[in-house]
Amino acid sequence: MGLQETKIESLPFVTAELNYLAPTSAKPRTYAFDPPPGEPKSTSLPEPHQVPIFDARLIAENLSLDREGFALVRHPTRVKDFYNDEEIRTVYYPAVEAFLRATLKADRVVIFDHTVRKRVAGAADIRGGGPRQPATRVHVDQTVTSGANRVREHLPDEADELLNGRVQVINLWRPIRGPLRDSPLAMADGTTVAPEDLVASDLIYPNRRGETYSVKYNPNHRWFYFPEMTADEALLLKCYDSATDGRTRFGPHTAFVDPTTPADAPLRESIEVRTLVFHKQ
Repeated sequence: MGLQETKIESLPFVTAELNYLAPTSAKPRTYAFDPPPGEPKSTSLPEPHQVPIFDARLIAENLSLDREGFALVRHPTRVKDFYNDEEIRTVYYPAVEAFLRATLKADRVVIFDHTVRKRVAGAADIRGGGPRQPATRVHVDQTVTSGANRVREHLPDEADELLNGRVQVINLWRPIRGPLRDSPLAMADGTTVAPEDLVASDLIYPNRRGETYSVKYNPNHRWFYFPEMTADEALLLKCYDSATDGRTRFGPHTAFVDPTTPADAPLRESIEVRTLVFHKQ
């Protein structure tokens, strides 16, 4: 069962605009680089909806990565400079791997990339074009196809064996500085997301084609956030799960503009680490 309806309705909330996928007849696609002449950068057009986003701090201990698809965790770090790539890989990566192995009772955790974001007012989110910007559309980082392909891409020699067990793609997301008030992250309760809400969308790179889920609006969606996250807190976001036993497999999420954010709040800085999490079966 998901969260109790009466408990949800009693939580504080803000009403904010989330960008869903506008109806489209063709498979959406987005270029991760400058598109060919005459091609739009993306055919995924936004359809904004005003929705309530509930403060989940009072129910944080009741949330489950396997049920709702996200969880708040305490995760202090010894990293001094999140803009130092070498420190991220030598200090942060091993700590994240160990933390996820213990927290998720995993047999193995493999980090395959990370993204540092630093919001610049009015800037577009361009890969390789300065700091990455918060993602302001409702999405899931992986799909049924691309989740499994991540294993084949990063661990080709072991992929067949690993894919016989349970595989998850888990994103560990945290603010670099807190308390974070600008562009917080909203997460959908996975139990309120129907399979037909998820629309496979191509993400085209110079040398490969990835796939993510865009998300169609559904009034049944329940949205949550954790206001004023500190630098010692992190979110676990489920981006893919090979298990088909009824647990949540995909967790839609998005940055949003919190209408209660003070005008002088520091602009959001965050880092996300994307991982493959393996369980033998």
